[in-house]
Amino acid sequence: MLDTVTFVSKLQHEGYTHCCVVPCSFARHLINALINFGDSLEYIPCASEAVACSVAAGLRMSGQRPIVIAQSSGLANMVSCITSLLKPYDIFLPIIVSWRTYVEGDSEVQHAHLANKLPDLIDACGYQYELLDQDSEDNVISQLICCEERHQMLVLKKDTFSSVTLDNRHSIDLSQYPKRSEYLRLLNKHYRDKNVVFIGTTGNTSREMNAFMPDSNNFYMSGNMGGALSIGLGAAKAGKHVVVCGGDAEFVMHMGGIATSGRYANEIIDLTYLLFDNESNKSTGGQRSYQRHVNYTEIVASCGAVVSSTIDSIDDFLPELLELNKLKGFKFMHIKTSYDTDIPRPSAEIIRTSQEAFLGH
Repeated sequence: MLDTVTFVSKLQHEGYTHCCVVPCSFARHLINALINFGDSLEYIPCASEAVACSVAAGLRMSGQRPIVIAQSSGLANMVSCITSLLKPYDIFLPIIVSWRTYVEGDSEVQHAHLANKLPDLIDACGYQYELLDQDSEDNVISQLICCEERHQMLVLKKDTFSSVTLDNRHSIDLSQYPKRSEYLRLLNKHYRDKNVVFIGTTGNTSREMNAFMPDSNNFYMSGNMGGALSIGLGAAKAGKHVVVCGGDAEFVMHMGGIATSGRYANEIIDLTYLLFDNESNKSTGGQRSYQRHVNYTEIVASCGAVVSSTIDSIDDFLPELLELNKLKGFKFMHIKTSYDTDIPRPSAEIIRTSQEAFLGH
């Protein structure tokens, strides 16, 4: 196991300048250390892996020494940037990608395919790969330097980095807001057995929906982060009554889904997007999403949706939602939430059969 603080210190000493990151639980301790101790080495949280790769390319071409950090499922988001920018322009920079394994019943089903096919995807990008050394910080520095000389990625395995806790100065106090489970329980009570399809984005949102909304028609989207609203638009265009339950980090990953949904805002569709905002990437370590500069309501309103006021009280939630749902079209509600305790993920069988929520509703 690598000593994480020592490794970050060596990165700074070697002259690396930026880490462009989409969080992964395998890299959570490295990310925590970058946030805690990053002075000359800047942590850049990115909305998607494609953004991370492009930002890093701009930094590299400008004489900086960036590193990209992402999880294996996010490599697919980087493929276009890698194959149409890094490769043809011979831009060399380190990319660290986690190798998420898959065990039936103990892993997200989104990782099942790449658990075996990650080397094939890396090869399809025209890259070689090495496993990131787990025993020597100096060896990893040497591996990173090699990635600045040829098209090669480093693959990160679980438990590579020693434990690092975020400093209190980087923690978030959301105790003034209701837990998401309180909102979900209200949704379950009001919409039990009704003709509405609920679509939950990947991560803790779907886990909590499975735990606290047992009586509604739920589709749990494991993976495809940023795509829940677009799935909802497709279902709404097919005549379904749809409520999408999303989060602040997934909101920004593929905002083209908001613009696309807005094209149909005046049609007779029934699409409601509930954004549960806990200001963090909860399922990958709880780091801040660093998005307080984002005005979610204004963005969605500018794309043509009908929006409610921001909700920060459980008493206001259901009355506002019921008023919103008297309308047709594309509707949006921004909801401030605090954390629930960790909720187990739905079983693989539940995930796979949740698409039945679309049938007959």
